[in-house]
This record gives sequence, structure tokens and C-alpha cells, in this order.
Amino acid sequence: MMTAFPSSLAKLLARLPAYPASLTFAKGFNLTVWKSLQDLDWEALQGRRFCVHVRDVGVRLWFSVAGNGLKVETAGQADVTFTATLADFVRLALRLEDPDTLFFNRRLLIEGDTDLGLRTKNMLDGVEFETLLASFPGVLGKAINHLRERALQGTPAL
Repeated sequence: MMTAFPSSLAKLLARLPAYPASLTFAKGFNLTVWKSLQDLDWEALQGRRFCVHVRDVGVRLWFSVAGNGLKVETAGQADVTFTATLADFVRLALRLEDPDTLFFNRRLLIEGDTDLGLRTKNMLDGVEFETLLASFPGVLGKAINHLRERALQGTPAL
């Protein structure tokens, strides 16, 4: 189980400009995960503004979907905002937790254009974890898979 994110660090991070974190996220996503997702039907999502709010960390990531991956956006109005804790986002990414369970338990909030949010969630949820894992460079992919396996076995990794 992941320990709580230190509140003093979260307060500091919340004061930083959103652009560097958004840029890091979008570039990392485009260099890894986008390879597995680029063939999905992104047409309805292109040009729409997204925000991922990591509540306990105090970070908001702003981006839109373009033809070649995620495009960094400046902070502002989003069409849809996904909010959860860092631990819940990690558990979602590693497919350790079902997004519907988190949503109905109010641990994953979808605000704004909820139809867009649910369409995005369902599209991403339909991609197999192994397909996503194959996008990561060897060592990183192995580390992510090891972390997931430890969590599935109940070893305190998350």
C-alpha cells in the first residue's frame, strides 16, 4: 500500500506553475504509451482540453489530444477533469484497480463533460495492460511489470 503523500511537499508542489509538470507528463506519455494507443479512434477527443488533478500531490496536468499524441496546454478551463489521489492513479495505471469501482466509490471524480470523460475512460480501459507495457523501453517496462506483480502478490509495494 502506498503511504500518504507528504502534505508539506504537496503544498509546495501546488505553488509551482502547471506547465513544467504538464510538459513532462505529455512528453513521457508520447514517448511511451502513445505507441500503443495511437491506432485507437481519437477523433472525438482531438482538440478537447483535459486536466488530471492529483489531489493529494497538489498537481494539475493540462493537455489536449492531437494527431501525434498529447499536446501540452496552459492551465485554464478544461473540458473534463479527472481527480484522484496519486495512489489511485498509480493503481489505475497498473490495472490493480477497476476505474468503475473507483468512480462509484467517489475516489475517481470526473467533472465537466462527463460524457467525454466516460468515453475516454472506457477507451483507455479497453487496452490490455500487456499492450501498454510493451510501449516502455526494456528496463522501465520490466520495472513497471515487477511493481505490478509485487502488488498483485500482496507485497507492500503500493
